[in-house]
Amino acid sequence: MEQNNIIENDVLSNNVLTIETVKELWSQTYNTHGKPDWSHILPYYDDQIYFRDTIQEIHGIEEFKAMTERLSNRSKDLGMKIVRAMMQDNIVFMEWEMTLSFKKYPSSVMYGTSRLTINENGKISEQRDYYDLWGDIFDNIPRFGKAYRKFMIKKFG
Repeated sequence: MEQNNIIENDVLSNNVLTIETVKELWSQTYNTHGKPDWSHILPYYDDQIYFRDTIQEIHGIEEFKAMTERLSNRSKDLGMKIVRAMMQDNIVFMEWEMTLSFKKYPSSVMYGTSRLTINENGKISEQRDYYDLWGDIFDNIPRFGKAYRKFMIKKFG
């Protein structure tokens, strides 16, 4: 709890998210030994957040909160390793490896990146996540993963 207060005080006093703060917030969100928890990070998102990933496009903090709750409810366990992170001006790029464990399926590692845009109020106003949802999940299904990759190379490689 003390760590969260340090982060919140650092961000609020400077009115800006630093790269260290972003990495710490994301690590706390996903590496909770179980279901992810976004409660400490949601205050850093702008009320008008625009979020987009491979699956969905979301406008506004209420839709964003609903999305985080859906992911938490579907996941048995979720972990994230920040591989690299950098910040230039008001843009943060993070390369990550996310380990997902859904209720009836084996754990899968998804490799991706996130681009965060920080607005003039020091809040995240836009988040764009990039990843290969199906490829990374299918790779963990015996025989099917190899067939999927073979198909993708034949048709698109």
